[in-house]
Amino acid sequence: MSKSKPVLTSSLGKKLVMSLTGLFLCTFLIVHLIGNLQLFSDDLGYSFNNYAYFMTHFTPIKVVSYLLYASIIIHAVYALILTIKNKAARPIEYNKTDGKANSTWNSRNMGILGTVLLVFIATHMQNFWFQYKFGTTPYVEYRTDIATGDRQTDQFDNVPETYTGYRSFVDNGVETVQSKDLYTQVAVTFKNPLIVLFYVIAMGALSFHLIHGFQSAFQTLGFNHRRYIGVIRAIGVWGFGVIIPVLFALMPLYFYFLK
Repeated sequence: MSKSKPVLTSSLGKKLVMSLTGLFLCTFLIVHLIGNLQLFSDDLGYSFNNYAYFMTHFTPIKVVSYLLYASIIIHAVYALILTIKNKAARPIEYNKTDGKANSTWNSRNMGILGTVLLVFIATHMQNFWFQYKFGTTPYVEYRTDIATGDRQTDQFDNVPETYTGYRSFVDNGVETVQSKDLYTQVAVTFKNPLIVLFYVIAMGALSFHLIHGFQSAFQTLGFNHRRYIGVIRAIGVWGFGVIIPVLFALMPLYFYFLK
């Protein structure tokens, strides 16, 4: 009878789970970024508010969101377990080993970077997801003349008592959309300089975390052949380490300085 550990409870198994959940979260970042880029649309939030409703009410997306929450928790818990286990296995640092010479700064500080990101996720969810679902998110009504494209907008500080949920209908050539106004919620939130600063710092942490984590995930999964490791490294550094964090960081800066 084999005495080997079950795969998922071994150190290798935990690293495999972390790699898979990490890559799933990377995929989510791409989708989330594409949707949030609509914040830059000059339409008083029409596109973004429609996107927000779709993302919170389309059943397949809601199912994926539960997988997302589970992935975040599993990724964080397994990271903590592995960190504690590694420290316990080497209680005394080797005097002759120069850690800085054998590893990058971000690889040595993944725990700190991950902690910053967990605080960011909690803050982000409270500011937007919780407010949108249960808080006092403003309300907006768009009326668009289908023939001319002219749009009128009425905004309210709170959801009216007559609001029965998201509605989109056409009457006499005018499209009317009634919805919670998450766009204005974003705009108001990002007028706070402390929140903007924290978001930018968190995106810096995300950059360093992904530069190491993306490539490390593929190495754990066995994709480290010299033929494609360069491509993986380039995607990790320029795609997930630069482009995605910079675009996310530009959003709070855009609202703080330009809106």
